[in-house]
Amino acid sequence: MKEVLEVLKDSTIASKTGKDKRSRFWAAHKRVASEHDDEFLERYYNDMDIVLVFSGLFSAVSSAFIVAMESNLSPDPSVTTNALLTQLVLIGLGNFTAAGSTPVAPAWSPSIAHLRIQSVAYASLSFSLLAAFWAVLGKQWLGYYKSHRYGRGSEEERGKRRQEKFDGIVTWHFDAVLQSFPILLQFSLFLFGIALSANMWYEQHTIAWVIIATTVFGFLFYSLMVMAALVSPACPFQTPVSTILRMFHFHSEIIYKFYLFSV
Repeated sequence: MKEVLEVLKDSTIASKTGKDKRSRFWAAHKRVASEHDDEFLERYYNDMDIVLVFSGLFSAVSSAFIVAMESNLSPDPSVTTNALLTQLVLIGLGNFTAAGSTPVAPAWSPSIAHLRIQSVAYASLSFSLLAAFWAVLGKQWLGYYKSHRYGRGSEEERGKRRQEKFDGIVTWHFDAVLQSFPILLQFSLFLFGIALSANMWYEQHTIAWVIIATTVFGFLFYSLMVMAALVSPACPFQTPVSTILRMFHFHSEIIYKFYLFSV
């Protein structure tokens, strides 16, 4: 009987004031943590879904654009056809010497400008696919956190395990990593605008100016939104770029103060 009483004294079943306060604390902690986690998971799940949908649509458009530009990287078939017809005419006229000296396929190589345009277009497509791939990884990371944040055990053990998982999210800048995925997609869109403008410049200047003006306007408008978000944290035009820049600014201030203190 004495052993049973000793166990009850040290257990959470006993109605001891200290134990009751501890249980209420972890119950309140679980309620607040669950509310925060639900909002956190819903927000980033939606962000990853948006990245996946937009990157899929954008990759299809970018691929169609690249296929349309493939003709600039290969010789014009009509040039070879004209060369063959010229040889046939010379042979029909009996000028075998000139026919033998005329090359069937003239030497050809793509221009440096078209190579650069294609490089930018392929870089845009690569960044878009990379954003989609990382968005899939992000959904897997979120799913792992959702299913492993509590584990098994008492309410206190589950709360401590969840807090340990959340501390890891803060330490490893999980928010900044997930917010960098839309930035990849935005950078991919900017590269696509550059490639489209440059390619159209060699085709038709008037249409090229329309594309250039639209691209520059979008870039300036986005830059103004980022600057407004950096100047005022209460600005509603918050973007992943402004959040990451604010984070870097905060860390740089800490490093600078530490450097002044050490000197």
